[in-house]
Amino acid sequence: MTLPAGIEEFLARAGRRGVAIEPLPGDASFRRYFRIRDKEAEDGKTAMLMDAPPPKEDPGPFLDVARWLADHGHRAPEIYAEDRQRGLVLIEDFGADRMRDWLDAHPEAERETYARAIDALVALHRSPAGPFAAYDMDVYQREAGLFTEWWCPAAGIDADAAAYAAAWDEVLAGMIPRQRPGVTVLRDYHAENIMLLPGGEQGLIDFQDALVGHTAYDLVSLLQDARRDVAPQLEQAMLEHYLSQVDADEHFLADYARLGAQRNAKIVGIFTRLWKRDGKPHYLSMIPRVWEAMERDLAHPALAPVAAWFDANIPSDVRGRLGGKIG
Repeated sequence: MTLPAGIEEFLARAGRRGVAIEPLPGDASFRRYFRIRDKEAEDGKTAMLMDAPPPKEDPGPFLDVARWLADHGHRAPEIYAEDRQRGLVLIEDFGADRMRDWLDAHPEAERETYARAIDALVALHRSPAGPFAAYDMDVYQREAGLFTEWWCPAAGIDADAAAYAAAWDEVLAGMIPRQRPGVTVLRDYHAENIMLLPGGEQGLIDFQDALVGHTAYDLVSLLQDARRDVAPQLEQAMLEHYLSQVDADEHFLADYARLGAQRNAKIVGIFTRLWKRDGKPHYLSMIPRVWEAMERDLAHPALAPVAAWFDANIPSDVRGRLGGKIG
């Protein structure tokens, strides 16, 4: 792997000369990560280097959200050094115990581990909302629109995009006032973005897109995980665990379904785009899981207008069919 330009100079300024630089697997973005290991350090202490190269990436939001989270007692990685112009950031290494991988090896601890992830969200929601942009109707519509923009053409469906947007307006309009003043929404809070740390702490990563929105959004992200099966029984138990600690209104479960359907429609669109535009077909194998969760959300009466649109535009025999290749 080609190393980022200027990396040795950057590490030298950070007091990290003569280190081993180990590339790590990437994600769906243009960011890259490297583990920095001091070959002479007796304690074997490591750090993480994030390469977020402009203009495709901007490390500024990550740095801003990380500092806000840390200032409010939440477990974001410590920032050791930064060069925003080059997109280089040296941060604390949370280790290799990612929640998803750890649970693959320790399935008996699933309920306890998810409960701790819920507790971390409860703590986040008790903090004042961060100084971030609002998760407003324009954002919800832009995200939901990825479904008609990418999945429908890939499936050969000429869907009524205007009616789709109108249905989402009808479904979400009443929810928007209920998410004010709002909480910090990390937007990608799931088992691949939670690190299990010594002492039971859960470290947060991949939060650079944070907005201020509804308390239910990150719950949906965690409990309707696109990358890992979460049994409906566990989802229900964790919802109850969350609700036992907060003062939710009578609309909460309906809003949870609204945001679940919106997020899952977005993800189906994003995963299709990753295949068609970015040449990453392995995301297609996750679409059936996402679609199954979306169908459960659409069954809620609060989603009736959007469910009716799906019935009119998406034949039942092609729903969730992108598990490998679109015929």
